[in-house]
Amino acid sequence: QVQLVESGGGVVQPGGSLRLSCAASGISFSIYTMDWYRQAPGKQRELVAQITDGGRTTYADFVKGRFTISMDDAKNTIILQMNSLTPEDTAAYYCHAGFISRNYWGQGTQVIVSS
Repeated sequence: QVQLVESGGGVVQPGGSLRLSCAASGISFSIYTMDWYRQAPGKQRELVAQITDGGRTTYADFVKGRFTISMDDAKNTIILQMNSLTPEDTAAYYCHAGFISRNYWGQGTQVIVSS
């Protein structure tokens, strides 16, 4: 069975950092594309970063140079290191696994960036 569990969210001041983790089970990183999405209140869910087998990464323009997605194969975990956070980064962050028509989502972890 598939399970994605996010952790690491919290409250941080502008300019600060957070490290989000997505613990995955029932997912083969060699098959699935792993993503971090975020959704702010009243807004659509948007792709933040993506990583595929072989370590290929893709980032949304609004996080390039600030966020880094990585994969820990030993722990079957996806990491999102977030630096230089701004209030606009405030959102629920979701881990996602996708392969063709198969899509799995974590429960989300809340990130609040505020002075």
